Amino acid sequence: MNNQQPPNLLIAASGTGGHLFPALAVAEQLAEYQIQWLGVPHRLETKLIPQHYPLSTVKLEGFQGGLGLGTMGIAFRIPPAVIKVLNLMRKHNIKAVFTTGGYIAAPAIIAARIRGIPVILHESNAIPGKVTRWFASWCHTVALGFPIAEQFFPRQRSVWVSTPVRQSFHSPQNLDLPIPDNVPLIVVAGGSQGAVAVNQLVRHCAQAWLDAGAMMVHLTGERDREVNTFQHPHYYTFPFYDNMAGLLQRADMVISRAGAGALTEFAITRTPAILIPLPSAAEDHQAHNAQLFVEAGAAVCYRQEELTPEMLKKTVLEWLASPETLQTGGENAATLVKPDSAQQMAQIIRQAVT
Repeated sequence: MNNQQPPNLLIAASGTGGHLFPALAVAEQLAEYQIQWLGVPHRLETKLIPQHYPLSTVKLEGFQGGLGLGTMGIAFRIPPAVIKVLNLMRKHNIKAVFTTGGYIAAPAIIAARIRGIPVILHESNAIPGKVTRWFASWCHTVALGFPIAEQFFPRQRSVWVSTPVRQSFHSPQNLDLPIPDNVPLIVVAGGSQGAVAVNQLVRHCAQAWLDAGAMMVHLTGERDREVNTFQHPHYYTFPFYDNMAGLLQRADMVISRAGAGALTEFAITRTPAILIPLPSAAEDHQAHNAQLFVEAGAAVCYRQEELTPEMLKKTVLEWLASPETLQTGGENAATLVKPDSAQQMAQIIRQAVT
């Protein structure tokens, strides 16, 4: 790029931390770009993005389930969204689109196709989402979080880059909690939306783990009405925690859903995981994500409908009693990711714009 004006990039990422945090990690690597962000009203991006980048929103919903009246209603919202994105692209002279998938990707990809500008799409899950599969052929590059997803794109340019994580995960972070170095730390994280069912399971088990000498940090989300029903001096509870990098670097184990972004953060910080995939995840993609970590010896996985407090309690106590198991699990997790994923994604974007 020989012009003196910085290139303008539209990032389309919306909804959950699994879409937003990888996109932010890539944006951190593109300091030479002028970035506009596309999202949806009333989602996490409205709280997270404006402090970093200009945010525009379009009214749109997800494509869940099969065809029906609801799907048709959503489809009618796409043309106005595309028109709004086209106007945004013209106003800011957008040269390329980077998206992490999800339904916000649809109007961004369609508008880019009309404008004739390249789209770089990152799909973090082992089972690609509907929008990714529908629009992959319109993308310059489809970057993948897991190599197994390549089978869905036999004729499309795809490349495994792992899932980008924010720069803070690659350097030691201070933890502003009074947790001694010699005490095992259990972190419970239900994802950016919280996980009430996981919270309930954990509260049934927490006393036994604390009695065994552990400390706990429990991230409950904001929708758990029973959040204060268990209290203990060594049990810390927060709706969210900003310094996830520092928390996972200190953690001896994590109990979590199985979103691809979170799994990558566990792998980067070498944190072994007990995974409880979200039962309602589209096409059960969290279970497929989790299975890759189970096969690598980096995690154990339980179906929520099958997991009892007794099972979860027993597994954690066994892990607490076996530092070797924790160390091996963390080492195995590290083999599943590329630490320079964000840098690779940034370079793919630069090459597409050149």
